[in-house]
Amino acid sequence: MADSREEKCPVCDSSDIDASIDISDVPIYCNVLWPSREVALDAAKGDISVGYCRDCGHVFNTSFDPSLMSYTEEYENSLHYSPTFNEYAESLASRLLEKYQLNNKSIIEIGCGKGDFLSMLCSRGENRGYGFDKSFEADRVASDTQKHVTFIQDFYGEKYADYDADLIVCRHVLEHIQYPQRFLQDIRQVIGERTDTVVYFEVPNALYTLKDMGIWDLIYEHCGYFNVNSLSRAFELAGFDVCEVGESFGGQFIYLEAKPRTSESTANKSETPPRLALEDLATCVTAFEGNYNAKVDDWRETLDALQKNNKSTVIWGGGSKGITFLNVLKTEQIISHVVDLNPHKHGLFAPGTGQEVIGPDALKALRPEHVIIMNGIYKDEITGMLEELGIAAEVSCI
Repeated sequence: MADSREEKCPVCDSSDIDASIDISDVPIYCNVLWPSREVALDAAKGDISVGYCRDCGHVFNTSFDPSLMSYTEEYENSLHYSPTFNEYAESLASRLLEKYQLNNKSIIEIGCGKGDFLSMLCSRGENRGYGFDKSFEADRVASDTQKHVTFIQDFYGEKYADYDADLIVCRHVLEHIQYPQRFLQDIRQVIGERTDTVVYFEVPNALYTLKDMGIWDLIYEHCGYFNVNSLSRAFELAGFDVCEVGESFGGQFIYLEAKPRTSESTANKSETPPRLALEDLATCVTAFEGNYNAKVDDWRETLDALQKNNKSTVIWGGGSKGITFLNVLKTEQIISHVVDLNPHKHGLFAPGTGQEVIGPDALKALRPEHVIIMNGIYKDEITGMLEELGIAAEVSCI
């Protein structure tokens, strides 16, 4: 565990850091499940100390210890088994392919996971793809896909500078990087003189956590929490021109599109993408600890009532939100199982609390009386499945 807290902002290097909330003993990995309840209960834990940069608005874990992290094939965070998420991914792929005329072009994805999105981009546009990820598993990709996409179980960096790319995609990776601005500088260096290269990044939206109280997104894997200010600032400091930045996926994500800065692009740059007022961000951070504690208390009361009334209860969603919810609320005696669409999670156990992850079909035998949905954006999808399964459970969202 780290002996000291980070005293400077990892985006802009400012020392003007405010402390917010401390959350202790959270699982190191929310997206690594375990083969038995006993092993899951002993999963390694760490501490989160939320800091806020008053200069660029970045929020980050000042107690993050990168030596605890090691991403392997056991890291499982694919959301592509959800029709709702797949619809979003397909829409995004279509937008990028059309906007940047990506046909018979080269695409690199940094942190490609199991290859779902990169495969989509390449199959639709007859593009060549190169995916980099330590957690990639070759048997998860169809053989016809691998004709067009090369997957590399490694971190992307300078040694891959010979891999040309018209588009570089990096989705839900930057929040795992302790020093994101350095990471972006390395990417800019690898791009070099190929200044027509477009980069597309996507990260969780810190405002969804701070303002909309999506508090279950505070996880150890995410050492940084970006808003449009801090994300744009990181790219600008790394030598990129930000072309577009905004929210997506119901405000839960931030996306950013940029190109390498050149002397010509600097001269022609006419406007800066819209930014948030730092005063508004600071207000959200100041109020966060009280709001966080109030929401946790409310859910403790709800779970206590469910237990008192002997309501058999499951949660739906075995990802970051679900694992955080279970661990913060210490739900071992109240929540019996975790439901998830991803078949690669089934039969495994939640870190810290030990609930088994099951597929929706298992609910036919379990017959829960209450289902807690971990992400409201999937509510229609989940309630539709429950109806098809004949499960007349009461449903609530976190």
